[in-house]
Amino acid sequence: MAANNESQNIRPVGPASGAPDLPSVPLAELPRRLSDLPAIAAARNPDQCALIETGRRLSYGQLELAVQAAAARLRELGLRGGDRLMIVNENSIALIVLLMAAARLDAWALLVNARLSEAEMEALRLHAGPRRVVYTAGCSSDALAHAQRAGAEVSDWVMDGIDIGRVGVSALNEECEAEPVREAAHEQCAALIYTTGTTGAPKGVMLSHRNLLFVAAASATLRRVDGRDVVYSVLPISHVYGLASVCLCTLYAGATLRLEPRFSVDAVLHALAHEDVSIFQGVPAMHARILETLATRKAALHAPRLRFVYSGGSPMDMDLKHRAEEVYGTSLHNGYGMTETSPTVAQTPLDAPRSDTSVGYVIPGVEVQVADADGQALPAGQVGELWVRGPNIMLGYYRAPELTARAVDAEGWLRTGDLARIDADASVSIVGRSKELIIRSGFNVYPPEVEQALNSHPEVVQSAVVGRAVAGNEEVVAFVEVTPSSTLAPQALQDWVRARLAPYKRPSEIRIIAALPAAATGKVLRHKLAQLL
Repeated sequence: MAANNESQNIRPVGPASGAPDLPSVPLAELPRRLSDLPAIAAARNPDQCALIETGRRLSYGQLELAVQAAAARLRELGLRGGDRLMIVNENSIALIVLLMAAARLDAWALLVNARLSEAEMEALRLHAGPRRVVYTAGCSSDALAHAQRAGAEVSDWVMDGIDIGRVGVSALNEECEAEPVREAAHEQCAALIYTTGTTGAPKGVMLSHRNLLFVAAASATLRRVDGRDVVYSVLPISHVYGLASVCLCTLYAGATLRLEPRFSVDAVLHALAHEDVSIFQGVPAMHARILETLATRKAALHAPRLRFVYSGGSPMDMDLKHRAEEVYGTSLHNGYGMTETSPTVAQTPLDAPRSDTSVGYVIPGVEVQVADADGQALPAGQVGELWVRGPNIMLGYYRAPELTARAVDAEGWLRTGDLARIDADASVSIVGRSKELIIRSGFNVYPPEVEQALNSHPEVVQSAVVGRAVAGNEEVVAFVEVTPSSTLAPQALQDWVRARLAPYKRPSEIRIIAALPAAATGKVLRHKLAQLL
C-alpha cells in the first residue's frame, strides 16, 4: 500500500485536520546513542537525582561515572561492539548502568525479564547467541537463581566508590559473532527485545538508538517532563513500554526515576503518598488492583504531587477510566503502541484528555493508515488493519528476514495486526487484534467490547475474551477475575451482559478463575487462555 497523504485515514507528519497541534521532536537534535543521556544530564546538573531504588540512589554525575566504569569492566570481560549482552534483570540501578554501558560499547542490550523460566531463558540465549550473560542478582532473587544455575560469578560491583549492586557474570561465549557496528543512530541496534505476540512464539525485535530516543524525546516533550518530576518505574524495563516510555523518557528529561522491581499496590500507594511521585504509568490491571484495594479498605488516595497518570499495554475500558479518574483526581491518559514501534504510536494529549477510550492522536513525525484485507486505504470511521510508518519502526526481527519482510513493506509501512478506526477528528481507536477477532454467525465480535461490558460489573477486576471454534462457527468464551470477597456466579454475569450486548456478542460460556495469566508487564496472555479451550 503506497503512501497517499490525500487519504482520509492517513495521519501525516505534522497536525492532521481536527487533531491538536502537538509539539514535534527534530530528529537531527536527538542524541546519537542511549548512553549520551546520562552524560548530557550530568553536564547540565550533576547533582540532580537520577535513580532511586530502595536503599540506594545515584545522581546524574554518579550515574555517568558508573556507566564509564561499567563500560570499562565489560570491555575487560571481552564485550565488543556488535556483541549481544544478555541482561537478565528486574528494575534496578544495576540494570540502567549495564544498559548504558552496553550502549557506550555499541553492544546490543538483550533485555530479559528474570521471571522467565529456565527453559524460556535458554531458548532466547540460544537464538541470540550473546557474548556474555549478566544478572542483576542483587535486586532479584530470580536473577540470582538463574545466575547460580548458569554457574555465573556473582560479586558486588563497586566502581569509583559507586555501588550499583550485586551482578552475576557468565562465562565468555567464544563462538559469539559480532554484528557490524553502524555509525548512524538509525542503523545501529541498541536493544534486542523478544516478544511473543499473539502466537506464543518469540521474535527478537531489533530497536535502534534513534527508534528508542525518538520515542523517549516525544514522550518527554508531550508530557512536559522535567527535573522536578519523579517518575515511578514499576513497568519492567525489559519490556519496551517500561524501557522507552518510562525509563528513557525520564533520563532524556533529566528527571528522577524511582525504580521498583515488582508491582505491589502498597508500594505504589506509599510512593505516591511519601516519595513525591508525580508520574505513574501502568497497565489497566495495575490501575484496577489499586482501585480494588482502596475500595476494600474504604480509603482515599493520598498523592499530593501526582500530575500525570497513564494506561497502556492493553485496552482500557470506560468503566475503569471513570473510576480511576475519580480516585486519582486527574485524567487517566491512554495510548497505543507495540514492541515493533518502540513502542509509541499514539497517545492522548496532556491538555486535551479524552472522555472516551480512544488512544488519542498519532505522535508528530509518525504516519498511520487503516487498510482493508487487500491493502487498500479505508475512509475515516471504518475499521481495518492499522499500518504505521516513521522513525519509531524497528530495524526488523533478528535472524528472521522473512518475518521482517512480511511485517514491513518496501515503503516502510509496518502492518501492526491491530484493528483500528480513525475518526473525523483524527483520533485513533483500537478495536482489537486481527488474529483475536471472533466471527460469530457472520458477525464480527471484538473482544475489548465484550470485556468492557464484563468489566463494568462492580465485582469484576478484569476479564479476557477469546474465540472457540465449533462446527461451522465460533463461540465467545470469557474468562473473568473477580474481587476476593465476591460470590459472583457465571449466570449472574450472563444476566449482566444481556442488557449491555447484542445477542451475537454475548459469551457462550463465562469461566470465573482466580487470576488471568499475565506477562511481567501485567498484560493478559490470551494465547494461554486459548490453550485452556
